[in-house]
Amino acid sequence: MSTGVVPEPSQRRRGKWSGSSRAPWGWAIPAVILVLAIVYLADLAGAWYSLTDWTGSDAGAKWVGLSNFAEIIQDSTARSALLHTLLIAVVFVVVANAIGMALAVGLARTLKTRNLLRSMFFLPVAMSPLAVAYIWKYILQYDGPINGLLGALGLKGAQQDWLGSPTFAIWAIVVVFIWQFSGLTMVFYLAGLQSIPIEVEEAAAVDGASAWYKFRKVTLPLLAPSITISLTFTLVLGLRVFDQVMALTAGGPVNATETLATQVYKQTFVNGQFGYGAALAVVMTLLIAIIGFAQLIVLRRGERQI
Repeated sequence: MSTGVVPEPSQRRRGKWSGSSRAPWGWAIPAVILVLAIVYLADLAGAWYSLTDWTGSDAGAKWVGLSNFAEIIQDSTARSALLHTLLIAVVFVVVANAIGMALAVGLARTLKTRNLLRSMFFLPVAMSPLAVAYIWKYILQYDGPINGLLGALGLKGAQQDWLGSPTFAIWAIVVVFIWQFSGLTMVFYLAGLQSIPIEVEEAAAVDGASAWYKFRKVTLPLLAPSITISLTFTLVLGLRVFDQVMALTAGGPVNATETLATQVYKQTFVNGQFGYGAALAVVMTLLIAIIGFAQLIVLRRGERQI
């Protein structure tokens, strides 16, 4: 039986959309079209060029099938670039996340100057990678501050041409990369720590748990989502490393610091082998996608088991 009360227009509108978080598809279509046109269409074009011998200068491109990929397998420089990329990514992910977690735990709640210190540690992340690389290039050069400090300490035998040595150059790049992005992982872990109720930690402390036991059994499991995000993000960063390498060593000395990204650039824009460079880009894209998704699946599965 009708009550005779007519709902207000605003009430009718709220009733129509209440409880629904679905946005009209019409608002999403322009963004989807842009993504498809700019990102995925470009990726498909690159994948097609990877199957040709296009040099970028002539109008046509001859179909060569998988020849470019076979050449990558036979090319010692490309194989070395792949190994260097994996080495940088693995070391960077492990060390940067360990440092970031240590900083986050140390600056989580009690320290009075924590906000200032957080800003200081995050500052390198906001800097341009090229600017960071050029600063470190000055620091690491043979007559730079590091060797000057070693000389002042009487350790002249430890002085090195850090960026000119095939042995030390890649590790110098790793150090620069870790220095710049450890603050980013700190932010990920700080966000996770601040979402943990302080009552949980207090309850563990009342039960007599040591700081290490509390961290291992209480804090670390609750940080699982932040760990997943940080590990995945830093892995992608490590596999895509380019700016720091080009600014510090340009892939040298004697190809000791070549990565897949630097090889894509050199083969495409320096040597004019656009087809071969596109094949290298496809390899790098597949490497990032496969390793990234595999890591994400493993970490998500671990979260559900906690």
